[in-house]
Amino acid sequence: MTSVTPDIATARQHALGDLPRRTAYRFPDKPAVINGDTSLTFAELDAVVDRAAAAIAEAGLKPGDKLALLSHNCWQYAVLVFATARVGVVLVPVNFMLGAEEIGYILEHSEASAFVVEDALLDTAGKALDGLDVPTRGVIHLSGGDRPDGWVDAQDWFDHDGTPPAVLVGDDDPVRLMYTSGTESRPKGALLSSRALMWQYVSCALDGDYRPDDVELHTLPLYHCAQLDVFLGPDVWLGTTSVILPGPDPATILQAIEEHRVTKFFAPPTVWIGLLRSPGFDDADLSSLEKGYYGASPMPVEILKEIQQRLPDVRLWNFYGQTEMSPLATALGPDEQLSHAGSAGRASLNVETRIVDPEGSSVDPLPAGEVGEIVHRSPHATLGYYKNEEKTAEAFAHGWFHSGDLGYLDEGGRLYVVDRKKDMIKTGGENVASREVEEAVYTMPGVAEVAVFGVSHPRWVEAVVAVVVAKDGETLVPDEVIAHSRSVLAGYKTPKYVVVADALPKNPSGKILKRQLRDEHADLGSSH
Repeated sequence: MTSVTPDIATARQHALGDLPRRTAYRFPDKPAVINGDTSLTFAELDAVVDRAAAAIAEAGLKPGDKLALLSHNCWQYAVLVFATARVGVVLVPVNFMLGAEEIGYILEHSEASAFVVEDALLDTAGKALDGLDVPTRGVIHLSGGDRPDGWVDAQDWFDHDGTPPAVLVGDDDPVRLMYTSGTESRPKGALLSSRALMWQYVSCALDGDYRPDDVELHTLPLYHCAQLDVFLGPDVWLGTTSVILPGPDPATILQAIEEHRVTKFFAPPTVWIGLLRSPGFDDADLSSLEKGYYGASPMPVEILKEIQQRLPDVRLWNFYGQTEMSPLATALGPDEQLSHAGSAGRASLNVETRIVDPEGSSVDPLPAGEVGEIVHRSPHATLGYYKNEEKTAEAFAHGWFHSGDLGYLDEGGRLYVVDRKKDMIKTGGENVASREVEEAVYTMPGVAEVAVFGVSHPRWVEAVVAVVVAKDGETLVPDEVIAHSRSVLAGYKTPKYVVVADALPKNPSGKILKRQLRDEHADLGSSH
């Protein structure tokens, strides 16, 4: 076997931290990141990444150390993504919706050596740090707050006068530690390497028709791998201009598309629904928008049809995956959106996907049309769960990554996701997929949003519950929703209880929080 010397390894390195520099050589004067009044060219982005990387190293962080980041979307977030990777430091994005105790768990479990926080979140961060030893602390001043004692000003990192040390980052060295929401009481930390991210970027770019001349709008939280690694990372790699907003406010999104002539936009179905219902939608100039992407949860077919009717010139993609796949696994392209509505598409370029018996001891593929667990083989896959060998071994049983999702493949190899294992409702001895019930309820006029889940029931084990939100100006009556559902579904699939709500609880990524709904309505079954 040919020996790879350190010089050869350095010459062949293609790691996450290299991307801004290589793109800056190709497009030095092109806008890379636009965030409010701040606009950075690719040359400027690479320069500030270099300065921040040098400051991080001088703060004492070594390759393999962890830097946790708690912030809303901003240009500094993008800089730290690449600056940490450039010196081999592992970035730990933290969900800004978490409470102090939950953040404290992530800091302790990840063994974070540094913690960078947006000033508006300092109070929560301080409580999270109570009793923990995280010596390096920095503040991103997004709200103009004061720097408390014991904290450094992260702006000094971005203004730093220094050169980062040359660090050889191997293909399978971890550069990211992403904590998943999971079904357990505590999240799991998925380790991602440059190899996983880079191969995933290739899959995204080719399956999603990404182009350097695109202008992308980023509105979902960058702590989430979908916005960060399906879109922002590939954009920096390709030379696409990224417009960053602090959040997915519909009016602000419409204004940004107009102002920046955005060509490319990703959002989960809930945000697309919010745009369609926005009073300013029909008056907005969306003529620049060419490509739309959705994921994170299934797109209701009725909403898909409405998007194509009201934005006929926008080509749509459905991206399906999960954090542990960096996160893309499959893609459904524009030509099959309506002919195969509801499908998650075929395995992406660098992924092999099959359906297996979820209770079996092998990973032999099930026949087309038969429901089983979705498993993958791919360089996209996580290195494993940090400090959790048992869950890692379970996830990679028999040499495939086990997604925990249930689905089937059609004869053409297209994936249909039936449900998460935990979302499958078992009622009266039958399995009911919550998504199938949601699709049926969405066909009822007047329904804006719906979430279906199961609650414990003394007779049926679990009962099907639907929480519905009415469109503006419409009224929904529970008995009428049940009657409509019964007209299109089998009796055992029909919701036994319907709750009309003003809104559905969602996380910042737009996912509906079914766990919260289950807790809120847990007594429905016991009261009947």
